[in-house]
Amino acid sequence: MRLSREVVSASGFIWPLMVLSLMSVAFFGVGAYENRSTEFWYLLWNLFLGWLPLVFSLLLLKVIRGHGWTSWPGIGLSLLWIAFLPNSFYMVSDFLHLQDYQRVNVVFDTVMFSSFVLSGLLVGFTSLYLLQTELIKRLRPPGVWAVLAAVLVSCSFAIYIGRDLRMSSWDILTNPGAILVGISDPFVAPRQHELAFTTTLTFFIFLSVLYMTAWQLARAIASRGEAHLLYNRK
Repeated sequence: MRLSREVVSASGFIWPLMVLSLMSVAFFGVGAYENRSTEFWYLLWNLFLGWLPLVFSLLLLKVIRGHGWTSWPGIGLSLLWIAFLPNSFYMVSDFLHLQDYQRVNVVFDTVMFSSFVLSGLLVGFTSLYLLQTELIKRLRPPGVWAVLAAVLVSCSFAIYIGRDLRMSSWDILTNPGAILVGISDPFVAPRQHELAFTTTLTFFIFLSVLYMTAWQLARAIASRGEAHLLYNRK
């Protein structure tokens, strides 16, 4: 099956993301050795979960080419993608744990945490970009950005569910009742769950501005590259 130009181009970003993630893992290993402790082990697990949306999006693009987005495999992979995408961005909240323990070098730990967070954000945004390229073919620009906004709102609310209610993507399968309660409570009694709205709004603004900035930078770089090629052909 021949992949689209967008998929081939996006695949070129996979190895730099892998290098960045491996650097994060290496930092974790050095910190664990220096401190004789693996207390931040959850960073590795969160990074693994953060990579799943990118895997699902690449598989989804293949399915879209062969069977269409509304096929059962396409719907299933879309649901998996949206269920696990918040994990890529959730890592930003891991900074809360930076000083949970007495460590040898807090500056090193800050760099380590930052590398994990950056890895998660870039993997998540790459995944989002891949699906945006497909949405562009099917919707007008306002519709595309409306879908992306809805996705980022969902991710931001899911971060609240994960950080404050201590639930994860796996609870969708293992404990769906608790997920439903966690989702509905803020809307049933909004004054008792102000944190749900402030956390969601904060992350939505942060993720939206960051992604739009990355998107515009990518477009500007691509436009400059195309202009350079045209100039050289003259």
